[in-house]
Amino acid sequence: MAVPDSLAQRVFLLAYNPDKGRVSVGTSLGAMLRAAALADLYLNGHLIDERGHAAIGVRHPCRDPVLEALLEEIAGSKPRRWHFWVNCRQRVAVRAVRQQLSDGGWVRLQPHRVLGLFPTTKVTIRDPRVRKELLGRVNAALKKPIGRVHPADATLVVIVATAGLKLVLDRKTRRANKRRIQQLTELSGPIGPALDKAIQDAALGGEAG
Repeated sequence: MAVPDSLAQRVFLLAYNPDKGRVSVGTSLGAMLRAAALADLYLNGHLIDERGHAAIGVRHPCRDPVLEALLEEIAGSKPRRWHFWVNCRQRVAVRAVRQQLSDGGWVRLQPHRVLGLFPTTKVTIRDPRVRKELLGRVNAALKKPIGRVHPADATLVVIVATAGLKLVLDRKTRRANKRRIQQLTELSGPIGPALDKAIQDAALGGEAG
């Protein structure tokens, strides 16, 4: 089975822990998904950077309802810095991307109750080879010549590294590849710094601003 085209869907699959059968508690999933959606829009020219703010670029349909909704948010707002948009509507992003993965056949969703009381949704990856393929792309982006790394794969590495997703890149690996991750950050534009700032804001309980 092919991997999803959407960066947000790829991030969700990477954040999923197959041993635990869920995304681990404490993972900055919502922030990563919003950053991934912004990255898709930026890499495809729908968004451009104007003095540190996200601005509308090429305006044509995205063919992805999650991306189109985010683009409409930005188009209908005054100029905002990138990290503001990472911090917005994260729970909505998680539900929407999860549903996209289900609709596309990549995951199975099952209603579930924690301790028999609290409703939640159990997520199961249908084909583990898809996640393995994504892990392979992350590893390849750290090793192949920088000029041969696809910007989408570079951005995938930057998002999981910035969020400290140990399931994909543990601290030792991130430290050993610090220079390469910085090079990949330059390929991915404003997304890495925006995600980092958003996560810091969340940790401090600050405003997105």
